[in-house]
Amino acid sequence: MDDADQRLLAELRRDGRASLSDLAERLELSRATVRARMERLTTRGEIAGFTVLTRSDVTAAPVRGLMLIRVEGRNSNKVLVRLTGIPAVQAVHSTNGAWSLIAELGTQSLQELDEVINRIRDIEGVMHSETNLLLSTRRAGRR
Repeated sequence: MDDADQRLLAELRRDGRASLSDLAERLELSRATVRARMERLTTRGEIAGFTVLTRSDVTAAPVRGLMLIRVEGRNSNKVLVRLTGIPAVQAVHSTNGAWSLIAELGTQSLQELDEVINRIRDIEGVMHSETNLLLSTRRAGRR
């Protein structure tokens, strides 16, 4: 992947709906070159797909947080199963270092978030946690 491919990916991250003409103009390349590069990047798996972020994606759970979770011993899989059964848990990531798992949380209110945090802390095998509220979100490469 060369510099032009990297710049193309950055522009697509910034605006995934940009027209070929707009992309070509921003990158100072021809439309045919941009189209060929996009097809090649997609075929090679560098571009795995395109997605849409809707207003409801952002407002469905306006109170959002990341919960860092330390799990006792070999209980990660058990804790993971319990976490995925909680509706407010939008995603769970395994990680290395001091924390075993990171849970993305989304609720309608701070009170509901507090209840979810306490529910997670009560899961057998959860030793320690730290939760950080997400105040704003910017996608990589977006202005």
